[in-house]
Amino acid sequence: MRFALILVLLAGMARADGERAGVFDYYVMALSWSPTWCALEGDARGSDQCAARHDHGWTLHGLWPQFHRGWPSYCRTAQRSPSRGQTGAMADIMGSGGLAWHQWKKHGVCSGLSAEAYYELSRDAYGSIARPSVFRKLENAVKVPASVVEEAFLEVNPALEPDMITITCRQGRIQEARICLSKDLTPVPCGQDVIRDCQMSDALLDPVR
Repeated sequence: MRFALILVLLAGMARADGERAGVFDYYVMALSWSPTWCALEGDARGSDQCAARHDHGWTLHGLWPQFHRGWPSYCRTAQRSPSRGQTGAMADIMGSGGLAWHQWKKHGVCSGLSAEAYYELSRDAYGSIARPSVFRKLENAVKVPASVVEEAFLEVNPALEPDMITITCRQGRIQEARICLSKDLTPVPCGQDVIRDCQMSDALLDPVR
């Protein structure tokens, strides 16, 4: 019994260490609709991302290494942590340096890249996908089917197919567009645990402030 308990404890310690860096199948790029995040979390935190002087629309939540089923996180890596300057430089597309730091700590370490290379790849991924301009033209909040948001992304990104993108909702609002990309940032089909489209027909979409 004691031996079995020791094995369980050792297994738990191995899981806590995280998976090996660089071992994954593809990336999921999550684009967050900033007005939703501000309404649900950012305003209450007094986040600078939500300040009136900004006009964030689709911001980069993260670039996540993914398995065909499941995903790695908090991987073991010999790479150095990013500097405050490196994380702060990502605020223009991520909303804050704090988010850039968190994404490196949880997901970037699993890429097998240095922090500099991971942020550069994240920026390239963000630039590789067109964000539909129609949503930036909203003057008031509207309720739309989540499928309409997906269709808008497909229209402005001819290389995307419906099984390469999923739209998520949170608390009755459009939350994110998640797009699956190969390691060289070519759009690829998402795994079954990623492609879970929001089915709402009346999801709230707030305008850019």
